[in-house]
Amino acid sequence: YNLSVRELRLKIKNNEYERLDTKTKEKLVKSEESKIEDFIKNPIIIKNSLGIEEISEKVLMRLILEDLSFFLKELGEGFCFVDSEYKIKVGAGYNYIDILLFNYIYNAFVIIELKITELKKEHIGQINLYMNYIDKKVKDISHNSTIGIIICLKDNYFVIEYASNPNIFRTVYRIKE
Repeated sequence: YNLSVRELRLKIKNNEYERLDTKTKEKLVKSEESKIEDFIKNPIIIKNSLGIEEISEKVLMRLILEDLSFFLKELGEGFCFVDSEYKIKVGAGYNYIDILLFNYIYNAFVIIELKITELKKEHIGQINLYMNYIDKKVKDISHNSTIGIIICLKDNYFVIEYASNPNIFRTVYRIKE
């Protein structure tokens, strides 16, 4: 990955390899082609440099935007920031995508939804709506399908297991002081 010594030490210090699932570790050893879901770490570390005690979705987004470069490195390779609270018009009302990114390796938009609760089926429906909107109104014909990542406080394996869209992924977050 052409990492500098400093970047490699940081990856080792943050236990990035240990936070990958076993299938991904096997792919890395066997040099198989990787997919985006292989490199979504679980948990994602979010720095709390502000020392905030009460975490809401707005505060969580503020912590991420405060150290955006750290967050993008936590997500993996090739992520570029597009916008936060990206405004979309659905019907007569407006909705806001928490964080919109683009991954130049996978040539796809990536929607990040932040939740301070356990993963629920409503979250899947919400991010699916946003993904469909980006696919129809924003992405170019040369781009791949939009990817959705829900970052939540607590995982619910069964909700994501029965989600119909294979481009929706989930991970939990941990706050680091």
